[in-house]
This record gives sequence, structure tokens and C-alpha cells, in this order.
Amino acid sequence: MKYRFAIVLTILFSSKVLGQRIEKEFLIENKYLNIPIEMKQERQRVQFVLGEDTLTYGEIRIADDKIDYWVFADLSKWTGEKLKLTFSDQVKGIDQIYQSNKIEGEDSLYRETNRPQFHFTTRRGWNNDPNGLLYLDGEYHLFYQHNPYETQWGNMHWGHAVSKDLLHWEELNPALYPDKMGTMFSGSAVIDEKNTGGWGKNTMVAFYTAAGKNMTQNLAYSTDKGRTFSKYAGNPILGPDRDPKVFWHKSSGVWVMVLYEDNYFAIYNSKDLKKWEYKSKIKGFFECPELFELPVDGNENNKKWVMYGASGTYMTGDFDGEVFTPEQGKYFYSWGSQYAAQTFNNLPDERRIQMSWGRIEQPGMPFNQMMLFPTELTLRTTREGIRLFCEPISEIAKLHDKRYTWKDLTCEEANKKLKGIDNELLHVIMDVEIEHGLDLKILFKGNPVIHYDGNFNRFNGAPYTCIYPGIFRFNIELLIDKTSIECYIDKGKLFISEALNKSTKNDGLQLEGDIKIHSLEAYEMKSIWE
Repeated sequence: MKYRFAIVLTILFSSKVLGQRIEKEFLIENKYLNIPIEMKQERQRVQFVLGEDTLTYGEIRIADDKIDYWVFADLSKWTGEKLKLTFSDQVKGIDQIYQSNKIEGEDSLYRETNRPQFHFTTRRGWNNDPNGLLYLDGEYHLFYQHNPYETQWGNMHWGHAVSKDLLHWEELNPALYPDKMGTMFSGSAVIDEKNTGGWGKNTMVAFYTAAGKNMTQNLAYSTDKGRTFSKYAGNPILGPDRDPKVFWHKSSGVWVMVLYEDNYFAIYNSKDLKKWEYKSKIKGFFECPELFELPVDGNENNKKWVMYGASGTYMTGDFDGEVFTPEQGKYFYSWGSQYAAQTFNNLPDERRIQMSWGRIEQPGMPFNQMMLFPTELTLRTTREGIRLFCEPISEIAKLHDKRYTWKDLTCEEANKKLKGIDNELLHVIMDVEIEHGLDLKILFKGNPVIHYDGNFNRFNGAPYTCIYPGIFRFNIELLIDKTSIECYIDKGKLFISEALNKSTKNDGLQLEGDIKIHSLEAYEMKSIWE
């Protein structure tokens, strides 16, 4: 039957204890079910049962004493139906679960103290890897690893959000829920324009790892632009390991899957998205494979393929649809919190756009982790050879508010100018040169956030070769949000992402070093939630 996925309810019909199992029946009458969470409690198994079917399950820390925060489930698709919940332990919070047409805490949603203001974060719970990034009919789709029931990893679902501009996101119901095959681990999605799978033209097809007793590769499909998914009756389509990345290889007319398998990336082909044939493998990568083609220096007659893994290390080379032949690498282009980056399939333009999990804690919040700002990837020729660059997408200009611009400043002059900016949401671009000494530091609210150590030739610990031989001059671009800083060195030759530490001063952005600032441009940033 079609996979039925939503969850819980409120008007209490009956309650009974069967051994250690507690059962409650509810009638769905409102949109949301609000569930109290207490982090010191042990997780208990909660099953959601409709008739004879277990819809899904979760390991949930239902409150028994102090409520730390609330999570919720959207019930709107199940109005008027009865649903039974089974609990493994009796706790007080079971009786505090209630229905409402509002999310508990909705009045402060997206305005919480530590809520990032121009990065995607989930309304409640945990997020990690981006999954299934694609574009269809005017919408960008972001699926992601999601625990809707608490702020720590677990209960893996596929969360889902959509955007018309890659900036402003609307969070929808989770797309994939745990089932008898396991929880929903990472994967990707495609648009089947030619109906190769038999579900209709332009069907959205998601590939994911089910993490149960064994890891298996599975698919689900949607004919309503990702609003609901049906899990394929023939699952699993492949066996062990994880993180399938699928795309269409135009020149050979086949679907390609790159799959993480025991410290290798394995490559498979398919004609129908269901039956897959092993072709080759390449070693040296761990988790979350990516493989795509880019022009070098914008030259469409000179293209190379890029393969990278979750850590951000990559190789460039050739790919014939079956075998990736590396020519250069491995190199790294990112450093810090970025992990499990994925690029969008089916984009309406020629850009290669990437989103990444930012492994950054959101302390004291009813949500945790974030997505880093979307970037455009390019291949460019450098003195060391062809390298991968990443820069913020051009749409960032839509978030610019008040602008400041200066030229030819000393460090002292620049700091006086920067003190006049009273905003913690910033986009800053500077052309800066170390005139004497070996160090350049950028501080925010008293804490060093970016440090170039010329003695060891490192930015924040990452080895870095200057673009200009013997001249320590850098283009540095910064994105500063509530809890994070992202830094693009020399147009994205190196990308650094870090958490912001607790403030020790209130003097905003400041520079240190015997430096000259050739140019300095700063923008106060608008919130994507307003």
C-alpha cells in the first residue's frame, strides 16, 4: 500500500497498560500534536499505529519532570482518523501531549535568541546531511537528515523544505519516515524526465539508505512535486553500505549511482532506476559521494569531472559513465564545520550549486545544527594546477541591507570604521595585505575567528599557498550569522566555516596585524525569516 507517514493526535479515547506497554488512542481533530521533551530521560520506543498498520516509530525522551522544550507533528492529513500510540514506559509527559492548531512556542519561531537568520535551520529537532537536492518547476528542494523528536542525532527521517530563491525556505512535513526496514539515512533524488522508471514523466525519485539490521539501498517516488512519497514495492534495490548519489549521464544515456562501500566509492549503472549493475570503484573516500562535471575557467570545450567525499577532499579527472579516472588530487577546498556537502540535480541554469551540513551547535535552542550558505562551485587554473573554488551564490545580494565601502585604510582606520556598524548579521569583502610581520587576525565580538599564520602558511590551521608569490595579499569574504562564520579566501580557493564563540566584547568586527586594507565593503544582512 502507499506509504502513510504522518503521526499523532489528541482527544483521548482510551488508555490501557499491557504488561510494560502503554497504549493510548487519539482522535485527530487539530493540525499539530505537541510533545514535551526532557533530555535527561531515557529514550523510549513510541509506535504510531493506524488500524493494523504501524505507520512509523521513534525513540523519544518524553518528559517526566521538567520540560526542556516541545516538538511537534503535523496531523492535518489525518483529520478525523483514530490513531493508537504505544509507549514502552509510563511517564507524566504522556498525559501532557496535546493537540493544537499552533506549534508550542510558535510565537517565537525563527526569532529565538540563537536562531541563524540567513541560514536554513529546522523548526524543531536535529538536522545533519543535506539529501536529495534538486530543482523542479520553480522550486528548489532541500531534503535533509532529521530527528523531529529532539536536538540530538537519532530517529533519522528525511526532513523537507522548499525555496523559490535558495534563500527563503518553507519547511514542509518530513518526506520519509522510519519503517520496518530501518531509519532513513542519506541519499539523493532525481527527476525522471523520460519516465524510465514507469511512474510517469517528471516523477521525483528519491534514493536513500535504510538503516535497520542491515544497511540497504531503497527508492521512493513522488508524482506531486515531493509533497508525498510512495516507497517502491521492490525495495531494497541494492545491498549494504550507504549514501547513494544518483544522476543522469547524458552522453551514455544511463543513470549513474555512486555508493559509499567500505572506504571505496562504487559506481553502478541503471536504465530504469530499479535494477543496478556494478561497474567500477575508486578508493580513498569516506561517506556521502559526489560526482559531477564542470568547465575549467568557464571553457565549455575543456571540462573535468570532480569526485569528492563527505570531508571535502576531492579529485579531478575523466568519467565515461562507468569508470572515474583521476588526474589530479586528492586536495581539499573546505576546512572546519562543513560536512556531507551535496550539489543540486536538475538546475535550470548551468551553475553547480552546493549545500552543506554545518556541524555547529545551537545552544539552548529547541533545534540543533544548520545548513551552511549555498555556494557555487567552479574549476579554475592556478599555479598549482586545476582547483575547485566555492563562492556564495549571487542571490546573496537580495539579502543586502545597508552598505558601507572604504578604500586604502590602515588597520586602525578600518577598525574605527567597522565600529560604526551596529549589526551582528554581516557580509564583508576585503582586499587586505600583510605589510610587516607574519600574522593577520579577524576578531568578532572579542574572539578571533580567522587567523592567518604566515610562519606556517596556514589559515585557521589549514595549509594555504598565497596567490601572489612573495606577496601576502588576500581577498577575504565573510558571512557572519548568529552562531557561525564562513570565510572564502581568494574567491573561494579555500572555504572555512566555524562556530562563533560566546562574546567577550561588544565591538563587532575588528582586525589585527601590521596590515593595509586596499578595499573594504560591508553589508548588513536581512533575515530570511521576515
